[in-house]
Amino acid sequence: MMPSTHDWINNPLGVVEGMFASSQKDPNSGWEAKAVEFFKDQLKDKEAHTWVPSLNDVPLHYLKPNSLVKFRCLIQDMFDPEFYMGVYETVDPSSKAKVLRCGKYKDVTECGVDLNSRNTVTAERQTFYCVPIPGENPWVKESYAGSSQARVVPSTSYVPSRQKRSYEEDDDMDTQPQKQRESHTGPQSPTELHGNGDCKRQETEAPSSQTTSASHLDLNFPLPGEKGPSCLVKVYKDWDSFKLNDTLEVYGILSVSPALSALAEEKDASSSLLDPAECMETAEEQRVHSPPASLVPRLHMLYAKPLPHNNPLLPSAALGDNSAFFSSTLSEMASVRTELLTYLTHVLLGDALAAEYLILHLISNVYARRDVLPLGKFTLNLSGCPTVASYTERLYQIIQQLVPCSYHLSMSLQNMNRLRLVPKKDYVANRLVSGALQLARNTSLFLDETQLEQGQLDTTGVRNITALGNLISWQKVDYDFNYHQMEFPCNINVLITSEGRSLLPSDCQVHLQPQVAPPNMEEYLSAIHTHPQSSSQLNKFRLYLSVARTLEYSIADEVTKAVEDDFVDMRKDDPQSISAEDFHRMLVVARLLSLSLGQTSLSRDGWMRAKHIETLRRGRTEQQKCVNGNEP
Repeated sequence: MMPSTHDWINNPLGVVEGMFASSQKDPNSGWEAKAVEFFKDQLKDKEAHTWVPSLNDVPLHYLKPNSLVKFRCLIQDMFDPEFYMGVYETVDPSSKAKVLRCGKYKDVTECGVDLNSRNTVTAERQTFYCVPIPGENPWVKESYAGSSQARVVPSTSYVPSRQKRSYEEDDDMDTQPQKQRESHTGPQSPTELHGNGDCKRQETEAPSSQTTSASHLDLNFPLPGEKGPSCLVKVYKDWDSFKLNDTLEVYGILSVSPALSALAEEKDASSSLLDPAECMETAEEQRVHSPPASLVPRLHMLYAKPLPHNNPLLPSAALGDNSAFFSSTLSEMASVRTELLTYLTHVLLGDALAAEYLILHLISNVYARRDVLPLGKFTLNLSGCPTVASYTERLYQIIQQLVPCSYHLSMSLQNMNRLRLVPKKDYVANRLVSGALQLARNTSLFLDETQLEQGQLDTTGVRNITALGNLISWQKVDYDFNYHQMEFPCNINVLITSEGRSLLPSDCQVHLQPQVAPPNMEEYLSAIHTHPQSSSQLNKFRLYLSVARTLEYSIADEVTKAVEDDFVDMRKDDPQSISAEDFHRMLVVARLLSLSLGQTSLSRDGWMRAKHIETLRRGRTEQQKCVNGNEP
């Protein structure tokens, strides 16, 4: 009999254990693969994923321990593999009856484990330290939370004695806590299996260590001020297919047993008595790898869905699989682009050319790499930005309304000399300490150079500026492993706002030429930000930008030939007028212009339009150089 919806979400371990029990009659049943397949099949239902509660928007104590939950996250670190008891045997103290049990997807075993049983099977699993996607914008979180149909009530196992809400403000739910239902538990990992008789630990309240507030435990979020849980995700198969910084939606079995914290404490106490040479883990490593489950829950992965994007308005299936949605979106792209151009022109003080380039920047994406060269990147330097009335901050807030993930980095001297941008390996705690450049693909990084004042960059400042330069030029971040650096490719859209030309490299500089001079800049910008467009219009823009970024693109042979001939003609008149670099930029602009109109191949008209706006932009840059005289 197939489990009901209620069963597979509320008691997934029951489903797993049922399949394990059946496998005892047929050892070749392949029950483990069937169990994963069962959950995948359940989640194929159009609505099913909305029934599963999410760690991103439900406070931890509202989630039922050992239930199925999901988590939208980034892999921030990968710990060493660990051993666990895949199969173990328990002995009933009174009847002496022996029962084989499954240890998969659990942290804690039942009591009465026979440690000498020949039927014990030790297995291996991997642990990923996962955090909510860095810089995920409020509209994304609200939209995902709003589509959830999961029913949750306060959890039955414990109420951590810290602030009632860990990362949500909803204090008004009038629900009756159910009766305590956790069974006695014992340690699970074979390394901790001493004294299985002494495991009558009633889980009626959280151990004292659970009162630790998150502030004392560094949750290692890449960006300052982030909220939400981090999670230790236990992976049972194909862990080599995951990479650091991948974004995933993990479906797994939630484990928040207070026994985990107590075990960590016992381990800590016993390790201090041991000869340091015998103890493999440092106290610091134990603290990081075994944090209180009330702050860092464990999630036993059944299935993980890679997230190519985290725009909740876009179907999670590939666009090609959703032809009706795709064709209707594509047919509207040119008209949505016109509306977005009008909106951004307003934001950029009437400068339509700058608005045109801002759209191209927002849909740019590294689509391939040729040797070390990332193709498709389009870092934009918007120079000539007003320094009055926090113009750049307002501009960032408007971009934040349009893209799923973003981060505003004020390039003040203090920030440059103080912030840790590059992740660094801590060998004592055996973890990767995050930095602000450990970001998900397609994050919009807004570098505000208008905040840079005169002064001296120290060693950290120089290192940070170098890291930003490498990110822009090569779309990579070199993580610091003390004795060497390790290169991690990335795909991050960098927008630099500055007064003069930026100190940092860029693919394209547009000097802002305001066409309007509002008497009160603050009021003008507030009006745009607080009454942007209707939410349906904003959603159109959000969808448009994400779809344009995912489109395929090609150039037909005859268009390639025409473009090459054009380049030769341009150089014939004046070899100095256009360099190979200028030509490359024109091709990038032509590609982005076509995609911005929903066209997946370059037309002759598209090429002429790209040449036209590039001529306007370069003319403006030359004019600015003449005005400033000494500017590079």
